[in-house]
Amino acid sequence: MPLVVEQLRGGLVETTHPIFAAVADGNGVRWSAGGSSACFWRSSSKPLQLLSSLEQFPAADVAELSDAELAIGAASHGATPAHVAVVTALLERFGLSAEGLRCGAHWPSHDESARALVRAGQPCGAIHNNCSGKHTFMLAAATARGWDPDYRPIAHPLQQVNAARFEDWSAAKAGIAVDGCGVPTFHVPVDAMARAFARLALEMRAGSLGGRIGWAMQREPELVSSPGELDVVLMRGAREPLTAKRGAEGLMCIAIPERGLGIAVKCATGSGSALALGVRAVLAEVAPGVLDPGADWPWATVKNVVGAVVGERRTTWS
Repeated sequence: MPLVVEQLRGGLVETTHPIFAAVADGNGVRWSAGGSSACFWRSSSKPLQLLSSLEQFPAADVAELSDAELAIGAASHGATPAHVAVVTALLERFGLSAEGLRCGAHWPSHDESARALVRAGQPCGAIHNNCSGKHTFMLAAATARGWDPDYRPIAHPLQQVNAARFEDWSAAKAGIAVDGCGVPTFHVPVDAMARAFARLALEMRAGSLGGRIGWAMQREPELVSSPGELDVVLMRGAREPLTAKRGAEGLMCIAIPERGLGIAVKCATGSGSALALGVRAVLAEVAPGVLDPGADWPWATVKNVVGAVVGERRTTWS
């Protein structure tokens, strides 16, 4: 069942975005759209990566971590002051310095936070990288185990744990490349991602360590992402608990614990706006009632630079 998002301007089709999606439960894939497609998991895999890091610590230390700290460990944050404060506190908890993070520096992806740094005459650093929470846990895990502090190579013991987890949870053999933050990213079919997030949904129901990560993300969505981002809107606006994690190039993975479902949606063109329309259409099809169908969906309109509506985005099934 192909799903397409069309962008119209002046009533005429401007761009067409094919959508690939899959839904799984504990018994495997139960629904798909768009046929078979594979892509890199990118940041949607962060809950799994965080679990691999947490397993390297004594259970008593993990028990002390707050929802906020776990959420930032699975985050693609915008480096708002709140994000930076939690990462800073984590580094202090583990006795680490931001200089040990191997994610690289970039300006905050949250516009106002970036402008505030510029106004203050302050440089950006690794702590402002959207992956700094994940990297803090990776560095802390490597330190706790006495492993090489450069935790990035696929041969590193921590990344080997990640590779094994991804293969186990997704039931797929993954291709491997380097993510934007320097650690490995894994290439699997979209239905494999859905299987992995179905596992996360079941872990949330079981109250395991992996489930604790999912619940922390659900309770602290503003720490997982930036205000107004699709995953925040999903977690705040859903009628029942769900955990959502976006990935680069138009990917969203969702776990719905009460239904035991994992959902993966990929926009083939990488458009975040088209992805948002595709996610809403997929949820309406396979998990009716999770989203309010009458809720405002800002990605449905196309606006010009002064905010006037000049077009629309719509989904079509064929």
